[in-house]
Amino acid sequence: MGGTFNPIHYGHLVTAEEARIQFNLDRVLFIPTGDPPHKDGQKITNAQQRYLMTVMATGSNPYFYVSRMEIDRPQPSYTINTVKDLHEVYKDSQIFFITGTDAVLDILTWKNPAEILNLCIFIAATRPGYELDRLNNIKKRLKDELGIADIKERIHIIKIPALAISSTDIRNRVRTGKPIRYLLPEGVANHIYKMGFYKK
Repeated sequence: MGGTFNPIHYGHLVTAEEARIQFNLDRVLFIPTGDPPHKDGQKITNAQQRYLMTVMATGSNPYFYVSRMEIDRPQPSYTINTVKDLHEVYKDSQIFFITGTDAVLDILTWKNPAEILNLCIFIAATRPGYELDRLNNIKKRLKDELGIADIKERIHIIKIPALAISSTDIRNRVRTGKPIRYLLPEGVANHIYKMGFYKK
């Protein structure tokens, strides 16, 4: 499961667990982005702190693991590099990439999208009632422009009610003095307050 995790919240955790159950996954590896090229110009909390919050949030689930592979990478984090590295580590495994539907909608802007889709199966999480026409349009474009014939088998949709929670909303709530309790694990919320994250 890739993401900025700025900060990680219950929407991420519920999505990961639902994907694990629905797709019978052996484990879910959370990979916080290091230097995400698509977030260029945006203020992002230090990668080490985002990694630490992810470890705090996932520690109680024996199927959840956290990797430093992207935050320890010196250059910008491209998904294609991460997927290739995972194939080297887990040589005989099927790799699934869990992310939000919004990320999949931008996949044509990623580095080497056709190669990524050939190396892993995407699990795209969305909230119930989310308009899927745009996703179907992207699937058609991926098939037509990149020649991926089995696109229906490469991108699967799961509906997650908890995705009404967002990292952007949590940051805004901290900045405006609104409560964030019950939106993310208590330890992560306490760490945010202790470190003074998202106040400006």
